[in-house]
Amino acid sequence: MEDLTSASHDVFNPDDFLITTNGDMSVLDGDVPTLAGDVDVQLALELPKDPTPPSDTTLSDAGSLKRPKPHDDDDDTEGWETVDRQSKKAKKAKKIPQPASSNYPSISFNYNAKLQSKISLEQLRNLVLYIFAEGVSPQWVAIANRPQFRKIVAIMVPGLEEAMFKPDVDFATYNQQCFDLDQKSRVLTSPDDYYPRLLKRDELPEILKDFADMFPHLWPVKTPGNEKYGFMRSPLGTMLTAPTEKTKEEKTARGVQPAKEPRGWKDERTRITEFLAMPEDFQPNGYVLHPACIPAERRKNYQYAEGWAHTFVENFEDGDVPEEEIQQGSVTAGRDVYALDCEMCVTGPDEYSLTRISLVSWDGTIILDELVKPDKPIIDYVTRFSGITEEMLAPVTTTLSDIQNKLLQILTPRSILVGHSLESDLKALQLTHPFIVDTALIFPHPRGPPLKNSLKFLTQRFLKREIQNRAGGHDSIEDAKACLDLVKQKCEKGKAWGQHESQGENLFRRLNRAGTSYRANGGIDATGGVRVGKTSAMIDWGDPMKGAGAASTFPIGCKSDEEVFANIIRAVQGDTAAEEIPAGGVDFVFARFRELEAFQGWWNQNRNTDVLQVPDMSGMSLETCVSNLAQRIKRIHDALPKCTGFVVFSGSGDPREMSRLQGMQSQFKKEYNPGGNWDELTVKWTDVEEQALKKAVGIARNGIGFIGVK
Repeated sequence: MEDLTSASHDVFNPDDFLITTNGDMSVLDGDVPTLAGDVDVQLALELPKDPTPPSDTTLSDAGSLKRPKPHDDDDDTEGWETVDRQSKKAKKAKKIPQPASSNYPSISFNYNAKLQSKISLEQLRNLVLYIFAEGVSPQWVAIANRPQFRKIVAIMVPGLEEAMFKPDVDFATYNQQCFDLDQKSRVLTSPDDYYPRLLKRDELPEILKDFADMFPHLWPVKTPGNEKYGFMRSPLGTMLTAPTEKTKEEKTARGVQPAKEPRGWKDERTRITEFLAMPEDFQPNGYVLHPACIPAERRKNYQYAEGWAHTFVENFEDGDVPEEEIQQGSVTAGRDVYALDCEMCVTGPDEYSLTRISLVSWDGTIILDELVKPDKPIIDYVTRFSGITEEMLAPVTTTLSDIQNKLLQILTPRSILVGHSLESDLKALQLTHPFIVDTALIFPHPRGPPLKNSLKFLTQRFLKREIQNRAGGHDSIEDAKACLDLVKQKCEKGKAWGQHESQGENLFRRLNRAGTSYRANGGIDATGGVRVGKTSAMIDWGDPMKGAGAASTFPIGCKSDEEVFANIIRAVQGDTAAEEIPAGGVDFVFARFRELEAFQGWWNQNRNTDVLQVPDMSGMSLETCVSNLAQRIKRIHDALPKCTGFVVFSGSGDPREMSRLQGMQSQFKKEYNPGGNWDELTVKWTDVEEQALKKAVGIARNGIGFIGVK
């Protein structure tokens, strides 16, 4: 609570009040509450007949209106003049608290807290959002005096591992040990040990002892991913992507909420061909490859199961339409677009057979809608979902082969099939086609693959209508039209529509838009909780403008860790003459050191979008590399101003074995042919490799972090 005797509060001044003809007192200045009700005041003065001031007289916070001569009836100035009052004293900027004071900011861990898992990269990112942008309060640490934080500096250091902080670590032989999927040599904590490790100077290697002076704990940090499905998300992307903010209505509302355009949204009309699944997307999503998607040298030996049919497309390029044949502004790009939906029944263990097919054209015309009699006896009609009953199929004579022949006549190289999880429909049809638009792929699930949104959910959220709510089961015509309308909306809105929900918002953009300034750290013009935005700097190897760093206030590219170090100091302190970065620096700095990453072999060149050369670290030992890193971090810490949050994190654990196995799996999927010769495969993928990949992903997801306040 503020001191009521401080200079920021005004002292009662009787000149602030004007006495009116009815005895009421009203405030002219607006600084003191109005005294309501009748006030019995006896005054021996004669008020002018018209007490209203002339029209050119104004009232302001700096003055009040008075009669200079209340008893002078011969006054020619109508009895009023403006009396200037002494203006309020300017507020002084708040002093920076001293480290020993009770209002100094802090981030502390309570050992009585019950952690249910390791902290995640999302929680590290949300810590920044809580301090600077009114994000959700963290439950794993206690934040004291949040308004006193002046800056936050976050540094990502791939290659930094927990085992490097062992007191007896031998850096000379550190990388000579064989890779162990159980990782007993590289991890100190057990998989169930979620708590941070206390850093003690005398229990750290000589070159890392300074970490104990900068940070109280070493935190085990989990990178987002999924061992079951063999993948790990980008640590950098996770840290620099803030979750989409929800309005108060959205937080309290129940059920599926209609999609809303993000702030600053602009429609970008896009051709449907931009949403076609590429050949490399087919097998990972369960599709059977069309011959046109297979390289010519492999096509002759590629074998399909009996009964499969393929549309008459020789090469993938056959679907291209010359630009002069495309009507200007057309989103169909000269293609024939059909929405497909099928209903199936169960004819065996994990075996589904076609019972109904519906095909709808771009303008909504029903091209095909027929019931189909399966060749095998039906075990379950799945009526509650399919709407198909035994009585409906009893008189039907149409077979799967009949439907295949009809589709082969309808679908040409310029035809595009639209549907939701079309791989299931095409498997039931035993048909392949190379030109597919799958609404389950172009409207991705917020948590990424292999999860998929249901068609019912997408229709509720983006089309604001209900489907699949009939008691008699689904209607394939209704579902096909829903897919068609979703694709039409996507074409009108653009590629980003439906994507932002999974991608979230750029962290730099969020801080700039919603960054909060407090009276404690905002100077003389600040008022508590005012959103004024936070400035930022992205300092990284290569060109930060090609990634998330483009949204930062000052994206700075570097070619070495020494340049990264120098620019961190520059961003924190500002340019000497404020040439580019203003004096006092920016509020939030994000940087990445990469020399240790290169030395350890963690640098993934497959994701090297800016053709950045990996530095040659062959002339340096691991101990020297780690020592240089520790010294740079210590020098940064020493240069930070008081009340600065400081975060250092690795981003992930060792990703090398995971990357190797993922490469094997990808090559296997390209080569594998269900009817081909197993011995001819250059890469074989069995349950042994599958289990090894799961372990390798688990290792890669185990990173470390350090959190402190200067």
